[in-house]
Amino acid sequence: MTDLHRNLIDGEWVGGDPVPNINPSDTNEVVGEYARATKVDAEAAIRAAQAAFPKWSRSGPLERHAILRKASDEMLARKDELGRLLSREEGKTLAEGVGETIRAAQIFDFFAGEALRLTGETVPSVRPGVGVEVTREPIGVVGIITPWNFPIAIPAWKIAPALCYGNAVVFKPADLVPGCAWAIVDILHRAGVPKGVLNLVMGKGSVVGQAMLDSPDLSAITFTGSVATGKRVAAASIEHNRKFQLEMGGKNPLVVLDDADLGVAVDCAVNGAFFSTGQRCTASSRLIVQQGIHDRFVDAVTEKLRSLAVDNAVKPGTHIGPVVDQSQFDQDEKYIAIGRDEGANLVFGGERLNRETPGFYLQPALFTEASNSMRISREEIFGPVASVIRVRDYDEALAVANDTPFGLSSGICTTSLKHATHFKRNAEAGMVMVNLPTAGVDFHVPFGGRKGSSHGPREQGRYAAEFYTTVKTAYTLA
Repeated sequence: MTDLHRNLIDGEWVGGDPVPNINPSDTNEVVGEYARATKVDAEAAIRAAQAAFPKWSRSGPLERHAILRKASDEMLARKDELGRLLSREEGKTLAEGVGETIRAAQIFDFFAGEALRLTGETVPSVRPGVGVEVTREPIGVVGIITPWNFPIAIPAWKIAPALCYGNAVVFKPADLVPGCAWAIVDILHRAGVPKGVLNLVMGKGSVVGQAMLDSPDLSAITFTGSVATGKRVAAASIEHNRKFQLEMGGKNPLVVLDDADLGVAVDCAVNGAFFSTGQRCTASSRLIVQQGIHDRFVDAVTEKLRSLAVDNAVKPGTHIGPVVDQSQFDQDEKYIAIGRDEGANLVFGGERLNRETPGFYLQPALFTEASNSMRISREEIFGPVASVIRVRDYDEALAVANDTPFGLSSGICTTSLKHATHFKRNAEAGMVMVNLPTAGVDFHVPFGGRKGSSHGPREQGRYAAEFYTTVKTAYTLA
C-alpha cells in the first residue's frame, strides 16, 4: 500500500478520499496516493489562514528569511529526488524536472533575500512640520491556484513572495500534479512556517477552487491556468472586491527573418515549440518565417524533429516526454485534425507512439502552409504542435506576430540590429526574445503578458511586491 499524502490545514495533516497520482509515462504506475479536500476543508483552511495572519504579518524579516532560506536549501539538496517526482507525475524529461526544481529553490532563495530588503520611503510633506512615510504591508489571506505544467516552479513563485511579504496562504494545486505541491508544503512546514500560515488543499477545481472563489474572506487570488477559468476567477473576485492576478494563455510567435542564423533559428523553434512536450504558456506555436529562408528552415526543423527521442520521461536519452494525460492528448489530436481540415500541410508527426511502457506519447507535429486566420494559429493547443506561417518581409512578420488575442511572449531570429531593436519596441507582448526561444525566463525579473494573456501586476522578482503588498501613506505632525 502507498502512504496517503494528506492536506495541511491549520498546521495539521488531515485526511480525505485517496486518489492515485498516475505516471503519464507509465499508466500502470501509481506515483502516490493523495487526499482530495472537500468544500468544508477549503473553508477550514481559509479560517485557519485568517486566524494566523495577524501575528505572521507582524513577524520579523529575519524569521521569514530563515524559513524561506531553509526551504530553498532543502529543495536544492533534494533536486534529483524532487526532479524525478516531477517527471514521473507531469511527464517532463528528467533533465527538465531537475532544472525546474533548481529554479524553485532559486526562487525561494531570492525571496529569502527580499525579506531582508523590505524598504519604505520617508519624504517631506508640502506642509511645514509634517513628515510622510510610505510603507508596504501584506494584503491578508492569499488564495493560490496553480496549473499542472510547472508543478513546482509556479507554486514556488507564488508561495515564496506571499510568505516573504507576510501574507497567509491557501494553496490549491492542479488536481493532476499533487505530488510536487505536497512536497513543497511539507518542506516549508518543517522549515518552520507557523500553523495556519500555509494551508494545502488538494482536489478538484470544481470543489476546492470554487469554494475559494466563493469565499468573501480571501483578500487576493493569484491564478495561472486557462482563459475560461481565469475569467471566472476575475468575475468572482470583482464580486468580493478582492485583488486578483491572472496568468492565462498564449499563442506566441517566433519570427524568423531571411538574415537569421539558420542553426540558431532551428534551435529556438524546436526548443520553444516542442520541448516540455509543448505544454508551456510561453511555447512558440506560431513560426512566422520570411519566404527567402522558409524552405531551408522547414527542412532543417523537420530533420531536427526526426532526431528527437519521444519516450519515458525518466529514461536516459529522452528529449520529449509524454503528454500529461488522456484529456490533453485528445485535445492535441483534435487540433491536428482541425489543422488538416483547414488546409494546412502536416509535414511531420502528429501520430500516437507506442513505447515500452504505456503512456500518452505523441510525435511532435509540424504544419506548413498555415495562415494566421486558422484555428491552429489562433487558439492555444498546449501540446507539441506548431504551425509555420510564410510572410514576405519584416513588416508583414511583425503584423502577423501581433495579430493575436494573446500577448505573453514574442521572439525574433535575426542578425539585423535594426530589426531586433524595432521588434523589441513594437512586439505586443510582455516578454520579448531575440535569438532565444520564446520559452525560458529568469526567476529574478518580471514575468507576465498583455492582452488576453495576463491581468494584474507582474509575477517574480521585485515586481512581485506590487501584488502581494498594499501601500500605506502615514502623516505625522512633528
